[in-house]
Amino acid sequence: MIQLHLFSSPGEGDVSAIIEACRPYLIQQSQPVLAYLPAAAVGYNWLDYTQKAFKDLAEIALIDVETMTLAAVEAILDRSGVLYISGGNTFLLNHRLHTTGAIELIQRKVRSGLPLVGFSAGTILCGPNILTSSDMNICATSHFAGLGLTPYNFDCHYPEEETLRAMCDEWLVGYHVFHHNPIIILADGDYIRVTDQATVLARGNAWLLAKGQPRQKIATGEPLPTL
Repeated sequence: MIQLHLFSSPGEGDVSAIIEACRPYLIQQSQPVLAYLPAAAVGYNWLDYTQKAFKDLAEIALIDVETMTLAAVEAILDRSGVLYISGGNTFLLNHRLHTTGAIELIQRKVRSGLPLVGFSAGTILCGPNILTSSDMNICATSHFAGLGLTPYNFDCHYPEEETLRAMCDEWLVGYHVFHHNPIIILADGDYIRVTDQATVLARGNAWLLAKGQPRQKIATGEPLPTL
């Protein structure tokens, strides 16, 4: 059973929204463990910040796919109540997961029921591909397939100013020249929940961009169309 909690941004000045999404799964464990995957980070992994933020709730088990064996990564995932994939550069995140073989392992674990909480790059990764990321392909990766846990692509950090939104929409329309699946557009503060049964906007102002159509506002609490 797929259980995804996907955010555009971690929150207003802290990660309280992330913590609350993780909490129901962690409190079910007698010794709560959070698998922390900051593979999108460039230069700094925010481990100390994350440990402080979750200090009263769970042990933080850092996953470094570039230095750990797949067996070691799997051992962490097996003892964790939730997988947390933080933001950064989406192309770097995807490159690291594909070149180490961790992408298939994570996909399998999440499809088998491991809850996944992610924001920004961690959210975009969950779609069929990462081509709607606005990040720079700094690592010149040739790996663009995402986890494929939802049929929707994602665009995060949608601007507030309408002129900038129009520019973003025009840029995303280019994706639909070559691809057919809809894009969920998330402003900062938005929160999407995904299960096998439904994709639902839990909080915020998000939009759906389908091929050949203008973006449509997503109603909070109402399931999106099944694809």
